[in-house]
Amino acid sequence: MRDKVVTAAEALAEVRDGALVAFNFWGPGTPLHLMRALQERGVKDLTICTNNYTLRADVLREQGAVDAAILLPQTRKIIVAFSGVQQEDSSASVEIARRVQEGTLEIENVSHGLFIERLHAGAMHLGGIYSPIGIGTSLENGKEKRVINGVEYLFQEPIVPDLGLINAAKADTLGNLVCHGTARAANPVIAMASRYTVAEVFEVVEPGGLDPDTIVIPASFVDRIVRIPDDDPYSRERRVEQTLRSVKYRLEKMAEAEAEAAQGGGA
Repeated sequence: MRDKVVTAAEALAEVRDGALVAFNFWGPGTPLHLMRALQERGVKDLTICTNNYTLRADVLREQGAVDAAILLPQTRKIIVAFSGVQQEDSSASVEIARRVQEGTLEIENVSHGLFIERLHAGAMHLGGIYSPIGIGTSLENGKEKRVINGVEYLFQEPIVPDLGLINAAKADTLGNLVCHGTARAANPVIAMASRYTVAEVFEVVEPGGLDPDTIVIPASFVDRIVRIPDDDPYSRERRVEQTLRSVKYRLEKMAEAEAEAAQGGGA
């Protein structure tokens, strides 16, 4: 039986330029260790498919916070369900705007539902799906439109990632994964849809060491497992620290905005 437990560098050694890479970027389940390893791998012309492309403020990035823009210099296209950019806080937003204007970066916006269902279509080997989302908007440009039972639908192509990067709390050496919280949202379908799936985990146990009722992603969908080192910049404890720091920063910015609004109202 093949040993699936390897280092991040070994797991990503065969990734090539032009790959379509999918990952969850939302709280638990964000594969920060693997994203950094992919950056170090140096592959380019990537298409990044993610549910969230919210950019961190520069002050937070200087303190070690990570966002999807870590791969921006290596990216030629972004397929994203949600993006939130504060222009004054993030220099990455300026870079994105510049590259879009130059034509060196393409952004495809999709709803979160379509993000998931297009991955589902890829996982099920379907040729695509029809959805009413986007009718009457710019999202219908260039898409096939069809009327079914009197309702207009747009054809949506499946998403089949070349590489799926996922995070889980625990794995056995066979590749069965235990996920908690929001990590259970996008990670399972990314694992199913991807041609090659790498999971980073905080703990690895031997076969039989997991309660079968807790397994969220079966081993058949996982090709490689990378255990996150305890002293890694993206260890469990440091991720919590970064999350708390980010929340504190947002609350401070909200308080500043409210104070400015109050001063303006009293003028």
